[in-house]
Amino acid sequence: MERWRKQLQKSVTHVDELAKRFDISPEALRKVEQTFKMKITPYYLSLIEKKNDPIYRQVVPDERELENHGLYVDPLAEDEDSPVNNIVHRYPDRCLFLISPVCGSYCRFCTRKRKVGDPEKINRNFIDEGVDYIRSHPEIRDVILSGGDPLMLSDAKLEAILQKVRAIPHIQIIRIGTRMPCFLPHRITTKLVKMLKKYHPLYMNVHFNHPRELTPLAVKALGRLADAGIPLGNQTVLLKDVNDDPQTMKLLVQKLLQARVRPYYIYQADMVFGTDHFRTRVEKGLEIIKSLRGWTSGLAVPHFVIDAPGGGGKIPLLPEYVQSITDTEVVMRNYAGKIFRYTQPIGKSRPTQHRVAKEETTDSLFDEVDQTLLVDDLVF
Repeated sequence: MERWRKQLQKSVTHVDELAKRFDISPEALRKVEQTFKMKITPYYLSLIEKKNDPIYRQVVPDERELENHGLYVDPLAEDEDSPVNNIVHRYPDRCLFLISPVCGSYCRFCTRKRKVGDPEKINRNFIDEGVDYIRSHPEIRDVILSGGDPLMLSDAKLEAILQKVRAIPHIQIIRIGTRMPCFLPHRITTKLVKMLKKYHPLYMNVHFNHPRELTPLAVKALGRLADAGIPLGNQTVLLKDVNDDPQTMKLLVQKLLQARVRPYYIYQADMVFGTDHFRTRVEKGLEIIKSLRGWTSGLAVPHFVIDAPGGGGKIPLLPEYVQSITDTEVVMRNYAGKIFRYTQPIGKSRPTQHRVAKEETTDSLFDEVDQTLLVDDLVF
């Protein structure tokens, strides 16, 4: 048996198994466990240093998951945009294809708590129905395989789906959304990577929320994927008392870049029933973006988005860098808070003296140099 399957078999699946280790009352959490399953891989469990630390909070049930704060079972209205089983078709040229009902571990803030962990609600019997839908909709050029976690499938079952999707002429790219490099990096085997390479252009979005999740083992797994030519993006959920401070997020995005993963999204936590204790104010996300832009590499700055409740899709949010826009200028504030002005183009009425001044400046710099330059003469 493969190492990653052995790890899964040893996963902690009941709160009773955590009671002594973290001094918690299993009686208080059994109702939570019945509402949304619990599973933690031994590897991810080993990253927990103490009760209520950022790793603990993501996977250990909490009584607050039963509280009703007026949130939603299906906050993104995915079921309304599901024309057939296992397909969510919201955007014009791409769709979500749910191919696995289970995950390596269960995030307590999961958007699909209503479905994940239930093979009847994300049923593999509907895979062919999903493939037929994609085949019959030529406007779809991009398919995102999700679930649950697609990498919970065996290599053979995953490849069978990839073959069917890749065989559709109008499909340009395939994306896989997975948290396995975080929860169970052992899953990223040489055999898996060799198989995935056959289905390029193939992209992968991984999910790391905290710098401590980027262990040497996780970084090695990400490296295998990157070496296979699979572009990697990371999707982070902004979570209270997990990563809701600028320094933690800055360290996370910098470590992701070192691991050859492009920070892609920071999500404002979805309005999922039972997750209010994870949500921060939106201003916190904007503060974090301000702390990143200009203060670290542009490559490390993800988009901060709200996946709009009711099915509105992802809406990007930015701090107010533009102070004003008029016909003549744009007034902007940079990352350090300084004000700068950009003059709007005047078009055909632009005074000729601007051109003359530029020519005079150029001549003064190159008055002994032949002005006829070829592109090959330029040094870039």
